[in-house]
Amino acid sequence: MSAWATVLIFLVGSIVFVMIGLIAAQIIRPNKPNLEKLSTYESGEETVGDAWGKINIKYIAIAILFLLFEVEIVFLFPWATVYAHSNLIKVTKGAWIWYSLTEMFIFVFILTIGLAYAWSNGFLDWVKPTPHSSDFKSVVPKNRYDDFNKKY
Repeated sequence: MSAWATVLIFLVGSIVFVMIGLIAAQIIRPNKPNLEKLSTYESGEETVGDAWGKINIKYIAIAILFLLFEVEIVFLFPWATVYAHSNLIKVTKGAWIWYSLTEMFIFVFILTIGLAYAWSNGFLDWVKPTPHSSDFKSVVPKNRYDDFNKKY
């Protein structure tokens, strides 16, 4: 049997496995839709308007900060893989370890300064929306919710 036949067997097996799981879940699960279950859920907040509305610029700022710090942290991986390279340690008589360790601490220090700058200028502050009560009328009585919340 060729290598491609093995790949094909695994591909077909995985598709069959997923399909069996989806079909079993559809047969077993209860189907009781209501207005609250069918409503749109967006990060724990009530949706306002359509999908093409304006978004808060803080989402973009946090995403860009995350990408910047994540990309810079990726640069630590080559350092970690080369740090204990036995040939470099032998040739430099251990000076390589101190050089790379110092370089890594300087790099992490610069990252920390960048994070402190972003934090002190309020880039990481999150604007919390003012909560408002929903006008949804549930068919479940309020005392059932209260009993459930007291129990758990």
